[in-house]
Amino acid sequence: MNLSLGAQKDLVVGLDIGSHAIKACQLKRSGKGYSIVTLGSTVLPEGAVEDGSLNEPEVVGKAIADLFNNLKIRNRKVGISISGYSVIVKKVNLTVMDEKRLEEHILAEAEQYIPFDINDVYLDFQDLKTNTKEGERTDVMLVAAKKEIVDDYLEMLRGIRLMPVVVDVDGFALENSYEYNYQTRENVGLVDIGASKMNINLISQGISVVARDIIVGSRQLTEQIVNVLDVNTEEAEAIKLGFLPIEEKKKAVEGIYTSVCTQWVLEIKKAIDLYHSNHPDHPLNRLILSGGGAKVTGLLEFLSKETELPVTLFNPFARIESNPKKIDPAYLQGIAPEMAIATGIALRTSEI
Repeated sequence: MNLSLGAQKDLVVGLDIGSHAIKACQLKRSGKGYSIVTLGSTVLPEGAVEDGSLNEPEVVGKAIADLFNNLKIRNRKVGISISGYSVIVKKVNLTVMDEKRLEEHILAEAEQYIPFDINDVYLDFQDLKTNTKEGERTDVMLVAAKKEIVDDYLEMLRGIRLMPVVVDVDGFALENSYEYNYQTRENVGLVDIGASKMNINLISQGISVVARDIIVGSRQLTEQIVNVLDVNTEEAEAIKLGFLPIEEKKKAVEGIYTSVCTQWVLEIKKAIDLYHSNHPDHPLNRLILSGGGAKVTGLLEFLSKETELPVTLFNPFARIESNPKKIDPAYLQGIAPEMAIATGIALRTSEI
């Protein structure tokens, strides 16, 4: 699902603009599939983007322009995704109707489903076609995004001579990447842990049934490590990812991990409980983690133990080719979990 802004059918450059970093991914069609043209990321100053809002558009715009220059990206058509308080994703159950009538109904009745003024949002919807032959009702996924927030991104991108043609939602970009790369109908939980937010998308038989953003993320760990161990941010990041040995402070670090990661797990378990209460006949098969926070040392094992589900790292390049002479396989493997959303956008065309 996306809010398409044009009729072109070219692939777009996927841009995942997070609160900690910007990730870019460019693909090209290759045979019956895709291959990577280029990809990379750049870190943003703290506060430039916060809870999905563009606080410092000039800083973010320069970072994107520099990233495009460094990666030698010439394609000006880009797609972005949004999340946070400015986006509402809601599933509603409606009488089956054709697309034109459905659109008219949603535009007329939208304010009963979303807590925003209808004039202040961009709306999109998708009929999930969950009705049976005998059934007269179907589930519809409704997305509303605040115009003010979306327009800030569009203006910033146009200001650096890029052409935004797709605006997606983080959870659906993640789902798009998963569907292409895994091609299975198993019931899964997709969990993307960024610096300041966690996106949870639970999928049953190919349909998203629970989608939510939680304002927690891996920056919590970094800040706690900085405060408790009296180290700088770069050292804290290295400790968080297991790159810096801390034997003499192991207990303190374990305490931080337990406290923060337990909070993450509780939010994930709440979503799982909601899923199982509504879909008791289709239990989740596993969880798949993505985002920079997914690489936190020991998290997969901890989450698996607490949820009693298998937990694996997301590979957004499982079915996407790459040239090892152009992109170092070790680099690709290391950056893969945090490229899941950017890749999901890069798989979009501007007309779905």
